[in-house]
Amino acid sequence: MHIPKSIARLSAVAGVFILATVHAAETAAPARFAAPGVASSLPSGGASGIGQVTFALLLVLAAVFVVALLLKRLRVVTGAGANGIEVLAQTSLGAKERAVIVRVGSERLLLGVASGQVSLLQILPPETAVPNTPADAAAGQRPSFAALLKKSLGR
Repeated sequence: MHIPKSIARLSAVAGVFILATVHAAETAAPARFAAPGVASSLPSGGASGIGQVTFALLLVLAAVFVVALLLKRLRVVTGAGANGIEVLAQTSLGAKERAVIVRVGSERLLLGVASGQVSLLQILPPETAVPNTPADAAAGQRPSFAALLKKSLGR
């Protein structure tokens, strides 16, 4: 299984952060039995212990939500599976309704997806190299980011 670079980087950063937090907590903790007189004057640590546990719990929950969000987005980006079905585009039409364009073999299909139901709305014509809308034609003639940056810098 191939792990995308963004997830690997996020995991590495989260791991380093957790290790740094644990190290800081260990080095900041005073030696309780260094001297008998000092040990009796130290607080019992009940409230600070609960705060540390709460912080650790929130950190773990945040990491779980971030990973779930990334996996959800990556599932949308995935291409054609072994069965030859590829999701080309999708848009939300309501709370539980979506319009999805899929490619099955060489055909493109517009599907309506609702809770518990998938309906074929239209069989779309095959893709052509010539743009068929003014927006697509204008997008093909837009300058690249590098060209715009050079122009703005006066080069």
